[in-house]
Amino acid sequence: MIKTISYWALPDGGANTCPIDRALELTKATGFAGLELAIAPTGVVSVETSKTECSKYRKQIDASGVIVQTLANGMSWGTNPVSNDAATRKKSLTLTSKALERAGWLGCDAMLYVPGVVNCPWSANEHVRYDHALSRATENVKRLLDVADKAKVDLCIENVWNGFFYSPVELAQFIDSFEHPRLGVYFDVGNVLGYHQWPPHWIELLGQRIKRVHIKDFKQNFGGVGSFTFCDLGAGSVPWPASIKALRDIGYDKTVVAELMPFDDSLLQRTSAAMDVILAAPKGK
Repeated sequence: MIKTISYWALPDGGANTCPIDRALELTKATGFAGLELAIAPTGVVSVETSKTECSKYRKQIDASGVIVQTLANGMSWGTNPVSNDAATRKKSLTLTSKALERAGWLGCDAMLYVPGVVNCPWSANEHVRYDHALSRATENVKRLLDVADKAKVDLCIENVWNGFFYSPVELAQFIDSFEHPRLGVYFDVGNVLGYHQWPPHWIELLGQRIKRVHIKDFKQNFGGVGSFTFCDLGAGSVPWPASIKALRDIGYDKTVVAELMPFDDSLLQRTSAAMDVILAAPKGK
């Protein structure tokens, strides 16, 4: 597996303003083999970044020796693909299509996609009925797969706190319904603990539908409000040896991206050291 850090974990990464050369330098300096880039409406890599600029970034990447295979896309949180508002849905489809195109220009193999927000814990702006969300997500994915084919980029649906696809069985059925090799899952190991699930079971059930992996850790303290929190790798409740074994058992050997934020002066070093331990878990354990 390829030890990788998220662009969002870097200084100014959350604002999408960390220069690519600086991002690559920090990635290497802190012991990561790979970097996951990110795209937003504005910033270093945006939906308006030109093909020429993307080619320039790819040359910097290749010269650095850092592995860059994936692009993170968080735009669904601000522009909901399954919104009750038709104009918002149309805008989201346009943004995601542009993101897929630029992922291809950057030489990335896969892009993270949040297929819609039914409800989420930090925003009560809109509540989308589940069956409506499912119908809209299906239509969106059909259209996006045409773009993904042209871009030669895998479209990877993330399990995340969006009120949607909280069962590995349902998510697997959704993926299978398209019968398309470009569609898969971007599995986030830490996210499932937030809705009382066991990560190794998700991995076993999703199997080779998992095209990419995010990792973070999560504390389950059951101590009332504020007791459920994301935390440093190794400081939470994720069963790392069992989760890594499950990934090995399905033959997963691609990027494992640490998605931790916000940045602080020792975050990258702490995360790098923790990943060395996690990924070195004895085989068969």
